Amino acid sequence: MKEHIKLYTGSSIEVNRLASILEEQKITFIVKNPHESGRLAGFGTSGESVELFVLNSDIEKAQSVISDY
Repeated sequence: MKEHIKLYTGSSIEVNRLASILEEQKITFIVKNPHESGRLAGFGTSGESVELFVLNSDIEKAQSVISDY
């Protein structure tokens, strides 16, 4: 089973930019946006935080990419 680790939490703009950088480096990621998921499901959530997850095996490379940003 693949395990994902939370790498970053921030605004959707920040997370989308970081996701774009990870994608350029061929690093697999998942973006979790509870506010958008709730909106699509028909209920709301508080807060605007979006989370960025990467595979456990990619965490060191991803942290390096993020710190360079």
